[in-house]
Amino acid sequence: GSVRVAMPGAVRMLCLAALLGALGAGGTELTLELPDSAQRCFHQELESGIKFTLDYQVISGGHYDVDCHVEDPSGKTIYQETKKQYDSFSHHTEVKGVYTFCFSNEFSTFSHKIVYFDFQVGDEPPILPDMNNRVTALTQLESACVTIHEMLNAVIDSQTHYRLREAQDRSRAEELNGRVSYWSVGETLILFVVSIGQVMLLKSFFTEKRPSSGGAGT
Repeated sequence: GSVRVAMPGAVRMLCLAALLGALGAGGTELTLELPDSAQRCFHQELESGIKFTLDYQVISGGHYDVDCHVEDPSGKTIYQETKKQYDSFSHHTEVKGVYTFCFSNEFSTFSHKIVYFDFQVGDEPPILPDMNNRVTALTQLESACVTIHEMLNAVIDSQTHYRLREAQDRSRAEELNGRVSYWSVGETLILFVVSIGQVMLLKSFFTEKRPSSGGAGT
């Protein structure tokens, strides 16, 4: 038979609160529209010695690429990539101040882009109180909480990944559907013109030509 361990209500609530608190780590997710020949920048004030991570992906528009660069408070470029479809950048701040990251579509003259980015600041807090300073091994309950937390993080990452893939695939499908529709309309017009031309050509073959009325008199 199986052994079932009863979990006290207070401990269960503590574990749930720890999980929810850990999942609510500081960060910003945003989807923005980037017009052609445009640039959009975001600013974040950070303390020194803080880790931040920037993940971004182009969802729709053109060749699904964008320029991105990050500057520190002194104006020094610490990250720069051109025409990237997606990327991830992590950095530990060395000085306190306002950090700037920009997305640029200036190389495109007619394609609008939709860009998703996730900006995370700081390390994730420990799931359990004083977890980093403990000298004893985790109990079975605490190990289960840590495992559940890691699995929930994996689920969140998978959901975000599939949501972005779904949005990108939907954009490509809509773009393809528009091209097929325009091509169908063009083919219909061409067939209509060709049909009229063929009818007029056949009609000219069977049209009786009457002789001119001007004859010589006797």
